[in-house]
Amino acid sequence: MDFYNIIDRCRLSFQKDKELRRSLYEILGFYPHDISLYKQALLHKSAGKRNEKGRPLNNERLEFLGDAVLDCVVGHIVYSHFSGKREGFLTNTRSKLVSRDTLGKLSKEMGLAQLIKSAGHSTSHNSYINGNAFEALVGAAYLDRGYDACMRFMERRILSQLINIDKVAYKEVNFKSKLLEWSQKNRVQMLFQDLRQEKDQQTGSPMFTTVVSIEGVEGCSGTGFSKKESQQNAAKETLLRLRREPQFIDAVFAAKADRTKMEEEPVMAAPDVDKLEREQKAFIESHTDGSDAADKAPVAESTIDDDMSLDDITAMPHEKTREEIIAEAEAAAFAEG
Repeated sequence: MDFYNIIDRCRLSFQKDKELRRSLYEILGFYPHDISLYKQALLHKSAGKRNEKGRPLNNERLEFLGDAVLDCVVGHIVYSHFSGKREGFLTNTRSKLVSRDTLGKLSKEMGLAQLIKSAGHSTSHNSYINGNAFEALVGAAYLDRGYDACMRFMERRILSQLINIDKVAYKEVNFKSKLLEWSQKNRVQMLFQDLRQEKDQQTGSPMFTTVVSIEGVEGCSGTGFSKKESQQNAAKETLLRLRREPQFIDAVFAAKADRTKMEEEPVMAAPDVDKLEREQKAFIESHTDGSDAADKAPVAESTIDDDMSLDDITAMPHEKTREEIIAEAEAAAFAEG
């Protein structure tokens, strides 16, 4: 490679870095110092890149770091913004702000999704990849500019311009309603069972625990400071399990299939007592009056089972009493039993 080609490649690389720096400034609100950190943050593992030592080069380690930094930064912001609020409220609000869906949408709205380097496929629709890249970007910013820069980024760029923290905090997703809707659409039976009530060891407040079962298959449990809260948490965890564990869904629908099969099986009608008594009376009369009453008995041939036939009885050693005849008839009638 001659000198001029090297110059051209360096110039092209510098131009690309310049464009990336400008894009990152629009996203972060500050210029990067170490651009290599941000390049790695935008590199998905599917791109198959490796470093000089042959090791995979991607954003997974920065994603791990950024996840921890986001929890801390957002937790700090939520704690300061909602003074006097209880731990459960603060935790719930932070979880909403750093959820995979939220980070994926932010990544798309900020233009970060367009900068991700993957295996040539568009990532604009993939909130999972976009959310991971957002976390990796925060990890890169933390290593490059420190905690305060990450705090300013989240306060000034995210929570001031893109997310209304109050709306997010007070918007309640009715997970129980969502789970009920799912169960009705799929015609499965669901039950919320309140397991126990006990006192929280730290606060002394009552704590409730609820478990969800679907078609008799145990789902997930949830706890809360009220029955409503415990049911919501149990429903949320069960919905997550339905999305993540195909074997759980298989177990639910297998149980449903067993139940519906039992319900659809024909039920044998109970025997007609009056008819049985008439047949017994006719049988007795045909063997006690010595006449041709047997020929006149109102019992159809088709109703007499072969095991009950008396054709093979040709002679009697002695004349039977009425009681013996009845006993013999009962024994023959219930021989199969």
